[in-house]
Amino acid sequence: MATQDRMPPIATEHMTTDQKKAAEAFAAGRGYTVRGPFAVMLRSPEVMLRAKAMGDYLRFRNVLPKRVSEMVILITAREWTQQYEWAYHYGFALEAGLSQAIVAAIAEGRRPEAMQEDEAAAYDFSVELHRRRSVSDVTYARALQQFGEQGVIDLVGISGYYTFNAMMMNVARSQVDIDNVPPLQHFPD
Repeated sequence: MATQDRMPPIATEHMTTDQKKAAEAFAAGRGYTVRGPFAVMLRSPEVMLRAKAMGDYLRFRNVLPKRVSEMVILITAREWTQQYEWAYHYGFALEAGLSQAIVAAIAEGRRPEAMQEDEAAAYDFSVELHRRRSVSDVTYARALQQFGEQGVIDLVGISGYYTFNAMMMNVARSQVDIDNVPPLQHFPD
């Protein structure tokens, strides 16, 4: 049984003046209307616009290879069982060159068997960060060697930003509007 979306997109005629201005600024910058986590955040227009600014860098301009960046987003979606993030970034990850086998392993909650060195470093860093709330010296050194200090900060930033988005959508019970991506299964508690 599907759960009801607690904070569905706000119809333009029901938006406050500040919400309309924020929605217009969002659309001007992204080229599409407010959706996903931003539809939830629009309840606090300044939060939405500040999140958009951070997201613009972390999603589109970070220093990591695109396939690695998208893999970290999928790991975050898996850790939070966030269906919307998973559905949207599943295709982006494959388009960026992440293998289907890696995507499938992440969906199943297991470490992929065959990864390139940068993928393995980012995977171990991200999973360790999510599950331990820190990273070991060995994991840190490996990520630093692969990506440099800015890359390490971008790894943390992507994990944190997409965790923030996942929290927003999990609380709001945001509905996925893509039906050609297999949903993540919930893991037992």
